[in-house]
Amino acid sequence: MKSLKASGHALASSAAQLDLIEGDNFGKLGLPSFHEQLGHIGLFPLKPTQIDIFQVNIGKMCNQVCQHCHVDAGPDRKEIMTRETMQQCLDALAQTTIGTVDLTGGAPEMNPDFRWFVTELTKLGRHVIVRCNLTIIVANPKYHDLPEFFRDNNIEVVSSLPFYNADKTDRQRGKGVFADSIRAMKMLNDVGYGVEGTGLLLNLVYNPNGAFLPGSQEGLKRQFKRVLKDEFDLTFNDLYAITNIPVSRFLDYLLKSGNYDGYMEKLVNAFNPGAAVGVMCRNTISIGWDGQLYDCDFNQMLDLTVASPITHIRDFNADTLNQRAIIVNEHCYACTAGAGSSCGGNTV
Repeated sequence: MKSLKASGHALASSAAQLDLIEGDNFGKLGLPSFHEQLGHIGLFPLKPTQIDIFQVNIGKMCNQVCQHCHVDAGPDRKEIMTRETMQQCLDALAQTTIGTVDLTGGAPEMNPDFRWFVTELTKLGRHVIVRCNLTIIVANPKYHDLPEFFRDNNIEVVSSLPFYNADKTDRQRGKGVFADSIRAMKMLNDVGYGVEGTGLLLNLVYNPNGAFLPGSQEGLKRQFKRVLKDEFDLTFNDLYAITNIPVSRFLDYLLKSGNYDGYMEKLVNAFNPGAAVGVMCRNTISIGWDGQLYDCDFNQMLDLTVASPITHIRDFNADTLNQRAIIVNEHCYACTAGAGSSCGGNTV
């Protein structure tokens, strides 16, 4: 399977995606716009609280091509953050007290400067999260020591695992992904990740394998813990339930399966004002592989740069960015449905 970009798909264009999910096309469904919903609860324009999380997408290259991927990542994507841009991130962080750096991709480990960047981030005393797809650990011998590298730098590992069996996982992520994920989790457990008392955090991410909202996050965590322990003797710390965003390959899936209208209606009908208050874009800044700044990783994939005089990491100024209005569109409904959704799971 190729990425949308490599296959020349119309939805490889962020403009084409926005044409589908905003404005007149959304209005034809008879649904209120997201900014109207925010207006009803006094949250429009949506403003930041403060920047607590510095989320960096260090490349779209990935060893997997998942059907739900909002990044349209894959082996054929060549967009990779340079060391120069990484240094600009380090320089920006050094000016601030931002405590958490969240590294994502693609598979961030495939960036040739990944280990250097992580090491430099830890020298700054920041808590580093790596969003690891698990299979990268076993994909190639050069990645087999990643568990030890993560441990030695006290990295928090956040890993996607769509389900606790092969059928649902492989349907979403590709044949053999579940087996490789189990092998990788075992390697992480062996060095102390997810093991009580070690302080080494291994958190899993669940997202639905279809056009529906996730179930109870706590209930899913209990199920995953029980099955993974009973069947594979594996442990982890926490589980985050994330709603699929109607962007990129998941948008393509919704359209091909005839589920787009129904899915958007579900998101709108499940709008939760409490979740809107806690959306992650209010305390997060997202940095693209080329250094451009965004309100969140999803806006990044739609090329919706921040509404601020500061639009690139080289010019980073937290005070100025905290004055901006956050850009919203209809895809934002996914973050405010039900118990809310963020890169850290439920928001209420």
